[in-house]
Amino acid sequence: MKPIIQLSEITKTFGSLKAVDEVSFAVQQGEIFGLLGPNGAGKTTAIRIMLDIFKPDRGEVSVLGGVMEESKKNRIGYLPEERGLYQDISLERCLVYLGTLKGLSLAEARSRLTGFLERFDLADHRRKKIKELSKGMQQKAQVIATLLHRPELLIIDEPFSGLDPVNTRLVKEVLLEEQQRGTTIVMSTHQMNQVEELCNRLVLIHRGRVVLYGEPGSIRRQFSGHAVVIRTSAELPPMPGVLHVERRNGSYYLSLDENTSPQQVLKALVAAQVLIEHFEVALPSLDEVFVQVVQEAPDLESA
Repeated sequence: MKPIIQLSEITKTFGSLKAVDEVSFAVQQGEIFGLLGPNGAGKTTAIRIMLDIFKPDRGEVSVLGGVMEESKKNRIGYLPEERGLYQDISLERCLVYLGTLKGLSLAEARSRLTGFLERFDLADHRRKKIKELSKGMQQKAQVIATLLHRPELLIIDEPFSGLDPVNTRLVKEVLLEEQQRGTTIVMSTHQMNQVEELCNRLVLIHRGRVVLYGEPGSIRRQFSGHAVVIRTSAELPPMPGVLHVERRNGSYYLSLDENTSPQQVLKALVAAQVLIEHFEVALPSLDEVFVQVVQEAPDLESA
């Protein structure tokens, strides 16, 4: 099956800055795909190239089966990190108007909006001006504006910005429902715990280049081996190659240096006659992988 989005060796330069440098990745039908990277990595440029806001200097872009055309834009929902709501009109009028810009009739936009306002607990605020709403309410309104026309493809930038835990859970539920409906979702966020929970695959861009690409679990396994989890009732003896020992939920979490393997730690524990109830190689979180890859990026580039 042809990918919903295909970027092939995309390069875009602004003056002396190479914002994206031969970036390639594909987004498949119906998946939630994470587009990750530190600030200034090139994520926003990549998104704007997907949306045909920027033209690449080199490379090829395919969205929804081919070159981006005006007719495809109503099939896409875009949630920018910066809010794009009209501040001096009511919430209801603003969202209905944005729905009509995406091809909905006035009656259809109003009908769909009623359910969304109830779901997002905004029905009692429908006549308030946008500028009178809290930051979290405005974020929920922006999410509604992105979903109202039932797009086939969602491109969302920091969807959980300004949301409390209850509303974060609500937006996650809505995104998963959209995926079950067949919607393809590209999500850019710095919240790695949300990526681990939601994303089927991801790409990590740093300094304009792809440094990681694949399934979250597979990526975490690539970086395993530098930590172990041990459960024992005994005190752990000093062991060479162990950088840090931390107690977590009744177990010991040991961080290892690059030259020490989990097998060496296990051998040392057996030699010290420590009674081990549980021993496993710890998988790093995506947050830990993100930090490690970004810190080691100069070495990756020179390799």
